[in-house]
Amino acid sequence: MKTITRNYITHTLSNDNPPCERIKAGETVVFETYDCFTNQFLPEEATFENVVRKPGNPATGPLYIEGAMPGDMLKIDILDIILGPVGVVMLGPGSGSEKEFFPGKVLKRIPVIDGYAHYSEQLKLPLTPMIGVIGVAPDGDGVSTITPMDHGGNMDCTQIRKGVTLYLPVFAEGALLSLGDIHGIMGDGEVEDCGLEIEGKAVLRVDVVKNKNCVPYPVIETGEKLITIASADDVETAWRKAVRQMYRFLKEKIGLDDEDAGMLLTLAGDLVICQTVNPMKTVRMEFPRYITRSYGFDSISAD
Repeated sequence: MKTITRNYITHTLSNDNPPCERIKAGETVVFETYDCFTNQFLPEEATFENVVRKPGNPATGPLYIEGAMPGDMLKIDILDIILGPVGVVMLGPGSGSEKEFFPGKVLKRIPVIDGYAHYSEQLKLPLTPMIGVIGVAPDGDGVSTITPMDHGGNMDCTQIRKGVTLYLPVFAEGALLSLGDIHGIMGDGEVEDCGLEIEGKAVLRVDVVKNKNCVPYPVIETGEKLITIASADDVETAWRKAVRQMYRFLKEKIGLDDEDAGMLLTLAGDLVICQTVNPMKTVRMEFPRYITRSYGFDSISAD
């Protein structure tokens, strides 16, 4: 099993980035990551006044996957997410739903012990580790690691967690997969600019899918749900895009007619905001897999 250390980071996902490691399809790899602040706020003496912020979220990579070609999808099984000992949460005037109430930068370091974030003496929060930034080289120009699009990127989706399978479309030879911005905890919507930002390791098994079910946008399969992910300039456009992706998926990949796809979406689909603070906003559409299985569709990676 290969390990990509955080000596190899990028702030732009691009097909111009030289790969730092190569694997064969189906191999397991470990990505070591910084937190989104490049660990600069972990020392007690660090403040917003004496630390120079980096140009974007540091993403470890990129990884070249042999056999991955444009039009394919990566199948990424998230086997484990291992967190560092201390996370950071911040508030400030630059972004967030209630930013007008925080005229100055506010920083809190939170110890992570035995599966909990110890917020205060009276409160500890159960950890729900997730990967905030994970993406491949996009089609065309490079994209900042703070921006989500159809290549993945800074989707900040709480469902990108241990035990799920994430599919990403491939736009460049080798895919050039990078990831970072692990969160120990984050609420859906990421309404106040960040989650519990923390260094860590992500253990992934990465394979290549070449079949008729490939789609040009990110998809997640959990044990219970099929999830399409969409990003756009505003939440309104993003949610409409996520719904349309799922509607077309139900029709084109599962074989439902127009009426059944629409009725089942409104009866059983769940629309959830992933994040509202990045340059592009992200929304997901969740749909039960027991329904897709009842129509004979189990997985994107099935033959």
